[in-house]
Amino acid sequence: MKKTIIISAIALGFAFNTSNAATFIEDVPFSTVVKKSKVEVSPFCMAIVKGDIETVKKLIQLGADVNAKSNGMTPAMYAAKYNKTEILEVLVKEGADLKKKSQKGLTAMDYAKQSKAIDAMAYLDTLS
Repeated sequence: MKKTIIISAIALGFAFNTSNAATFIEDVPFSTVVKKSKVEVSPFCMAIVKGDIETVKKLIQLGADVNAKSNGMTPAMYAAKYNKTEILEVLVKEGADLKKKSQKGLTAMDYAKQSKAIDAMAYLDTLS
């Protein structure tokens, strides 16, 4: 008898929780659903992040814009952030604008400082 009462109480508890969850889901307006968007980084900037200098040079030869933003950052910002000094030098030779700011209001030097990219900071300091 005690087992039957305990099992009935547990079953009733589960039934109550399930009905409350269903009611809650029905009460949520459809407009509160949040859509996540996929962040796309250009192949040019991905080559910079990976440190693939040959691909970077080839893309520049093919007409890649050294100042075009990808996900709010310029190629020079990516190179500075990931301490890719050799690539940063190539970008500067090709006309990269180091004073340009990201959507967050940061420059290539700011990204280098945030990432503690010592080599990139040293290189950028020589240009100031």
